[in-house]
Amino acid sequence: MFIKLAGPTMLLAALIGPAGAAEPLPDAIAAPGESVVLSVHAEGAQVYECKAGTDSKLAWSFREPVATLLSDGKTIGRHYAGPNWELADGSAVTAKAAGNAPGATAADIPWLKLEVTARRGSGTLTPVATVQRINTHGGKLDGACDKAGEFRSAPYSAEYVFLKKG
Repeated sequence: MFIKLAGPTMLLAALIGPAGAAEPLPDAIAAPGESVVLSVHAEGAQVYECKAGTDSKLAWSFREPVATLLSDGKTIGRHYAGPNWELADGSAVTAKAAGNAPGATAADIPWLKLEVTARRGSGTLTPVATVQRINTHGGKLDGACDKAGEFRSAPYSAEYVFLKKG
């Protein structure tokens, strides 16, 4: 089996093992007993819609992610509403949030642990049970929304780590 690791942090963690990693993941998004299938870099945007909240005031509401999944600078897949991750090899997963931890700054979307709820196709993502979103940069939208139905996007980047049981 081929395991692709992206970025110096993941490479370091793979070389020294989870117990020796300099900065372990927060408990809320950790996946003890699981192993990395794939780690990719994502570049894209978090899309927001101006909507009335429960207090009837307009506010930005998260709508969907739109991102390109990259490995060694090459596009290998995409991430979109669902949330879904789909690779060029035809494999795909859908997941739901199971835990979160704050991003490094107030402008960064949270780190997430997501549990896979559905699989499609056959390929790299077939055995994946958990997806982690870590090392987020950006993605939060600030500012007032004045017109219901208006859309805005906030650029973001993150690392997505796909894990399997065992």
